[in-house]
Amino acid sequence: MRRHDVKCLLMGGQACVLYGASEFTKDVDFAVLAEPDNLKRIGLAMEELQAIVIAVPPFSDECLDQGLSVHFRCQAVDVEGLRVDIMTRMRGVDSFQILWNRRSIILDAHGNEISVLNVRDLVKAKKTQRDKDWPMIQRLMEVQYLSGIEDCARPDIDFWLQELPTPELLIEAVQKFLKEADVLSPTRPLLKIAMNGDVEKLDRALMEEVAREKEKDRQHWAPLRERLAQYRREARGDH
Repeated sequence: MRRHDVKCLLMGGQACVLYGASEFTKDVDFAVLAEPDNLKRIGLAMEELQAIVIAVPPFSDECLDQGLSVHFRCQAVDVEGLRVDIMTRMRGVDSFQILWNRRSIILDAHGNEISVLNVRDLVKAKKTQRDKDWPMIQRLMEVQYLSGIEDCARPDIDFWLQELPTPELLIEAVQKFLKEADVLSPTRPLLKIAMNGDVEKLDRALMEEVAREKEKDRQHWAPLRERLAQYRREARGDH
C-alpha cells in the first residue's frame, strides 16, 4: 500500500498491536479514501499482492461509500492466504479526511512510517455488535490510561472518562479528575455511579452501555445486510 502511494489508515487488530494492545489476527484492515485515483492505486496494490475479491460486495466506490467492507484474499508468495479488508465509512466515526488529518504516525522496525487510525477513532470503530471487539477496546483503554496517567493533558482525561470500560480504573480516574468527571457526567451518566465508588453497580451500567452500542450497530447494519444479500443474489444471477 505504501509502495503504490495508497491514501489509507491501518486499523483493526494490527493497529491495536501497534498501540500496545496485542491481538492475534491474520487480517489487515484499512480505512481508505474512496476517490478514483486512490481506488486505482489500491487496485495496483492488490494486483501486486495477487489479491482477489472474496464474497461480496465487489470492489467499487459505490460499495465503499455505502459503508460496506470489501474483502481481498492475497495469493502472492509470502502473503498467501492473507486477507485485506478495506472500508471508507464506519458507524460513529468521522469522514476519512478528518480521520486522515488526525492520524497517528508510527515507525515500523525498519523506520518506515505507518499511518494509523488515531486511537480515539480506533476505539469508536471497534464499537460493533461483535463480542470479540469489546475486550480489545478494554485492553486499548487500559493501556492508554495506565501508560499516560503520569503525564496527561485535558484531552487525555476527557478521553479516559468518556471511554474507560474497566470499573476499577474508571473509579480511580473519576477520583483523580473529579471536576472533569462532573462536567462530562451529563453525556456519560454512569460517571455519577463511579463517583460513588460502587463497583458492582458500575459494572452493570457498563454492560448496559455496551448492550446499547451493540444494538445501535445492529440497527446500522440492518439495511447494509440487505444490500449485501442483494449483491449475493446478483452474483448468483437470481432475479
